[in-house]
Amino acid sequence: MLKNTLSRRSLLKRSAATAAALGLSGLTAKSYGEVVGSNEDIRIAVIGFHGRGVSHIDAYRRLKGVRLVALCDADEAVLDAQYHRLERGDDLKPKPRRRRPSTQPTASIDDALPQEEKRETPKTFKMDRYGDVRKLLDSHDIDAVSIATPNHWHALMTVWACQAGKDVYVEKPTCHEVWEGEQAINASRKYNRIVQAGTQWRSMPDVFEAFEWAKAGNIGKILVSRGLCYKRRKSIGKTEGPQPIPKTVDYDLWCGPAPKTPLRRKQLHYDWHWVWPTGNGDVGNQGIHQMDLARWALSKPTLAPSVISVGGRMGYIDDGETPNTLMVVHDYKDSLLIFEVRGLPHSSSDEKMDKYRGADIGNIVECEGGYVQITNGQGCHAFDKDDQKIKTFDGKSVERDRNHFANFLRAVRSRRRAEQNAEIVEGTISSCLCHTGNISYRLGKHESPDNIRDAFKADKAAMETFERMQQHLAANDVNISMDELSLGVPLQMDVKKQRFTNNEKANALLTRKYRAPYVVPDLT
Repeated sequence: MLKNTLSRRSLLKRSAATAAALGLSGLTAKSYGEVVGSNEDIRIAVIGFHGRGVSHIDAYRRLKGVRLVALCDADEAVLDAQYHRLERGDDLKPKPRRRRPSTQPTASIDDALPQEEKRETPKTFKMDRYGDVRKLLDSHDIDAVSIATPNHWHALMTVWACQAGKDVYVEKPTCHEVWEGEQAINASRKYNRIVQAGTQWRSMPDVFEAFEWAKAGNIGKILVSRGLCYKRRKSIGKTEGPQPIPKTVDYDLWCGPAPKTPLRRKQLHYDWHWVWPTGNGDVGNQGIHQMDLARWALSKPTLAPSVISVGGRMGYIDDGETPNTLMVVHDYKDSLLIFEVRGLPHSSSDEKMDKYRGADIGNIVECEGGYVQITNGQGCHAFDKDDQKIKTFDGKSVERDRNHFANFLRAVRSRRRAEQNAEIVEGTISSCLCHTGNISYRLGKHESPDNIRDAFKADKAAMETFERMQQHLAANDVNISMDELSLGVPLQMDVKKQRFTNNEKANALLTRKYRAPYVVPDLT
């Protein structure tokens, strides 16, 4: 951990320079560098809440020692709706606003609080509202921010918030590209900020217990760590031209560091996940949770030395760009991390989702003598080679913060990164595994099934995974001999430099051209 050796005078001087660079003013010593006192409430702002951000709002309202003091969203209608909900004192758990069901862990870690840690509902209401995040960061009345915007804003907001002296909770993925994830880490170190990634499965003690048990060799050496994102994603439709921007949206702010291009899909919100300028597909949406767990099980602190993908947007033609069917193989030499995305159902006549060894959205850690199964809503279990359950993990013996937001706030007070269940480095490495898998896919080309088999024939686990993908697509009336899959480019990486060694086109996709003034600064 880097030590903050700056004097109070140098902190003030640096905060003034940062304010000038960002167009911010009024930063105080407390808002920049002082630690919140043990008896003081941490003052927090939530940024972006058309989806997951609502959970952020309600989580902080439950916790002791924290005050939700500000809201920020580039959509005035979304901002007003949440502000007035809080003003009215509506129930902490409103009916879901998403048009797709949530797949957050069923044993909700957001609610896993002892009664003594729960906060009483404030009797008075006071909340600031912002449309522009830069004005929010100008406030000296905010100690930390909680970011739940679209992916393309995550890293830049994290950097700006660190520069403005705020601690940060940032949703997954922590970055939209690999390079900007590195800058988010650099910002947390340079400005001595606590930054927590929103990979909240890291705060599930039963998962921690299951992985420790597997790593101890109780069913032999770990061979393959699998992440599964079998989650139904229907077509988003096909438009004939540019679509109107909602009048309540500041579209320039909404686009931020991404290109400000005409809207070419029916829904501005949520469906940004399925186009490359703003989203990362389901591997970087739901799948980042399972990618993170898959890497955690292998205890790998870096990106993989090699990666290859295969997939496509299969079964329909719409305005989406990202694959709804994807297989990524990260080769760590001594073990494999294999990730699968399936957005189509079990078959064209059955809307249920496929499962692999009992999991649809979850993880399978395959060992020499059996496997560990982690799946949403069904807990964590170990099985032998004959699929007989031999152990269930409850995590009761594990000393671990069970509420991810509370864990973040504990570290904000202590200033100890080691207390975090999902420190920014961990969240960013896993996010970047999603990105390198996508880079391989995006540089690929359509290939026949035989050519794809040739690419995976050297590894039994990868070949078996591809064969299952074929069967899945066939059950959905997709003939991959005609509707060809794209075989990604095999990529080799120098994991220390985080650069590909065999493909400059791939290196170009490690970053993006930012749109002024929404530019992620180089903090190396």
